[in-house]
Amino acid sequence: MTTTNSELDRETIGQIDSTDQLTDVLAIPEHLRDALWKAESAQLSEWDSPAGLVVAGMGGSAIGGSLARAALGDTASRPILAARAYGLPPWTTPDTTVLCSSYSGDTEETLACYEAAGALGATRVVATSGGRLAELARADGVPVIPVAGGLQPRAAVAYMTVAALEVAFRCGAGPRCASDIDVAAEHLEELVVEWGPEAPEDSEAKNLARGLVGTVPVVYGAGLTTTIAYRWKTQLNENAKLPAFWHELPEADHNELVGWTGAADLARFSAVFLEDSDTHPRIVDRVELTEGLIREVAGSTSRVQTRGTTSFERVFSMILLGDLVSIYLAALRGVDPGPVALIEQLKEQLAER
Repeated sequence: MTTTNSELDRETIGQIDSTDQLTDVLAIPEHLRDALWKAESAQLSEWDSPAGLVVAGMGGSAIGGSLARAALGDTASRPILAARAYGLPPWTTPDTTVLCSSYSGDTEETLACYEAAGALGATRVVATSGGRLAELARADGVPVIPVAGGLQPRAAVAYMTVAALEVAFRCGAGPRCASDIDVAAEHLEELVVEWGPEAPEDSEAKNLARGLVGTVPVVYGAGLTTTIAYRWKTQLNENAKLPAFWHELPEADHNELVGWTGAADLARFSAVFLEDSDTHPRIVDRVELTEGLIREVAGSTSRVQTRGTTSFERVFSMILLGDLVSIYLAALRGVDPGPVALIEQLKEQLAER
């Protein structure tokens, strides 16, 4: 039953969280350290990929590539792009490195990209916990970056991001980020205390979740937070079992802004603006003005600021916050954040065709 009054402590959340997704979110700092160790244990050589890096994957397995690109920012020296499809971008060449990222190792789209990259003669690397992808890679002599098992794919976000950063470094698309990852893990441990279930009921994470109850969330990002806005949307979909949407500024101000005039006729929509300390000054102006223009027709509006000094700290502070908000919102709605029944049904039906 949906309520804004429930206490968001471990005991209350545990009553509906059958697979303990909360613990996996709180373990993100530990996951970052373990991911770094696992990436280094793969003992990748260094090579040169003038055409850059493509991260092929779907869902929670793909997001790591996009977050790695966001964290690298201007330090990325070559293109780092995602392929969320059954094939690679048409401009992919043998001079491209392709990281095939699938948590289960059985994602059919990623397997298709693995085969396509091999046929093309591109350098391949795999990040997975096992499955068919690991079997193929080992048979082909393709390096495998191991990922911890026993998680929902979306909970492996730290592993997939670190794997993408490591491959970006090895293929010449970006700098080494090991020290930044260690520092970010320490920073996140502090935020776990500030935002976690033992935090006061008026903490930022819990307040944000309560503000979204009974609404359809729309999450806005810009620059560094663009990909993070997409991550928030997908976590609200899978954990809180809600339709949710995302867009980026300034583009949203050239189209979607007008759509808010009819929002109240359809449902209660809420808006969350993800901001960063390095945001362009005009984007800061746009967030303030956009929020003001839609406030009267929105169920709620919120502005959230990244936390930290380095880009990696700031990216993962917002990942942690969004993941916690999605778990808290699931608890407030009385739904189990773990199962994703419709996705499993779809996979089963696809397997029959």
